[in-house]
Amino acid sequence: MSTIETAPAASGLVDVRARLRRACQDVGRVEDAVKLICVSKGFGHQDILPIIEAGERAFGENRVQEAVEKWPNLSSSYPDIELHLIGPLQSNKADAAVALFDVIQTLDRPKIAMAVSAAMRKTGRKPKCFVQVNTGEELQKSGVFPRDLSRFLQICRDEANLDISGLMCIPPVDQLASPHFALLNELAREFQLRELSMGMSADFELAVQMGATLVRVGSAIFGERRQYLSPMKI
Repeated sequence: MSTIETAPAASGLVDVRARLRRACQDVGRVEDAVKLICVSKGFGHQDILPIIEAGERAFGENRVQEAVEKWPNLSSSYPDIELHLIGPLQSNKADAAVALFDVIQTLDRPKIAMAVSAAMRKTGRKPKCFVQVNTGEELQKSGVFPRDLSRFLQICRDEANLDISGLMCIPPVDQLASPHFALLNELAREFQLRELSMGMSADFELAVQMGATLVRVGSAIFGERRQYLSPMKI
């Protein structure tokens, strides 16, 4: 019995690739300047394999436990897979996250930065790290407020000894995304960070126009997300 309910066939990949190519062309960027992260949270091997076989190698997951349950076998068959953690990280999951993920996009608290640093020393792995910025300053959402970013980057670099590669954001759902993308781009320039993870299924073309180097696309590729069923609950 599968631990993840079957989702519709991922026939949207061709369309997403075409949209991404056009978005890059519209602003004079080469297509490979923007990496497509296929957000596979909630989907199982039967949905992910066609995307891998179509040539995609970068995938995003929100939950460490779900990724631990489904990715090791896939990664052993396809060793060039690049796995991104794009959901909140708890300090007690830092060891597992560092052991599995190639990129952690959601550093947002000193405790998490220190836990990731300790896990790197323990495992010998050094995934790339991004800071999640809460551009809308939403109290219920993860991420560093823009006004606190300078101090947090200093902690990451000087105290946790982490090399921060870029910034990530998730704009408020009830607001236009463009001001938030513009703010993230401005912050990246201010702190001399080259990578910008912004834009999802509904707005990744806009994000490309505003400087994204990674876009996180799920439903436009895989269809509507299904509920993940952990084997512990079956």
